Amino acid sequence: MTALQTENFHIPSDTADITLHIRRKFRPDIAHFGPERTIVLTHGATLPAESLFDVPVGRGAFMDILAQAGFDVYALNVRGFGGSSRPAGMNGAPEDAPPQVRTETAVQDLGAAVAHILAERSLPRLCLIGMSWGGTVAGTYTSRNNDKIEKLVLIAPQWINNGVSRLDPGGPLKAYRAFNVHAFKERWLQGLSAPMRDKLLPPGWFEKWADIILKSDPAEKDGIIRAPGGVIQDVREYWSAGKAFYNPQEIEVPVLLLHAEWDRDVVTDQMKDLFSRLQNARFRRWVEIGEGTHMVVMETGREQVLAEIGLFLQ
Repeated sequence: MTALQTENFHIPSDTADITLHIRRKFRPDIAHFGPERTIVLTHGATLPAESLFDVPVGRGAFMDILAQAGFDVYALNVRGFGGSSRPAGMNGAPEDAPPQVRTETAVQDLGAAVAHILAERSLPRLCLIGMSWGGTVAGTYTSRNNDKIEKLVLIAPQWINNGVSRLDPGGPLKAYRAFNVHAFKERWLQGLSAPMRDKLLPPGWFEKWADIILKSDPAEKDGIIRAPGGVIQDVREYWSAGKAFYNPQEIEVPVLLLHAEWDRDVVTDQMKDLFSRLQNARFRRWVEIGEGTHMVVMETGREQVLAEIGLFLQ
């Protein structure tokens, strides 16, 4: 196994005083990575990139396994998450500012990251992998910039729901949400038997995940971190109102759609509808993974996710 090289750096956003954190992992013995082997990972609405893609469990972190397979892997934190800057509205009480970090802002942040990586690596295109809300961000960017994307992978992406979203807690919209890290385990594994919980999330995996996510917010207190509230406003204005944030028919590059059967946040019927609208993609695949939840990238089923991604990109 080759020793990987890790880089952490910040790039400017389109907003003064807001910088974006990017983590890169790659094999230093590979001199050049083409478009088909350069990947940018985009995270969901609550959890920073490192808590999804850089938790060392099983065979290794998600990023590590991709990097060992010969990919140049970048994980972006949009503003408001992880090592990226927090907007001013996230520094006070949640009631003191409007919902922070709308989806359109995240798309602009992804655009800044893609532009930076393409320029630094002298590449015409790269691959995007987006999970959950990150699927919306990646899908929207691709629909507007097909010429910059080699292939697109969507893992349990947001899509039009039946008017109710588990992500939306209800009540007034606030600048940010208070996310209880340790309480999330019950929601994560809701409805599963004890043996199946241990099968999907082996002993020690949750604790490693929790340790990383708690360190992601400098304002963490008593196991509570901040999650921007802008995505909730977008859920109400788009997904729960029967409207798509972007048009999948405008995506022309190859698309891989990955979903797990026990996902309560994004159900299979939503994926069926989304897949049917991707008819202008150069080619498209939909893989349904058995015995997995919305957090399949942090479960034992991640091996299937990684295998499918490897097959699709190679």
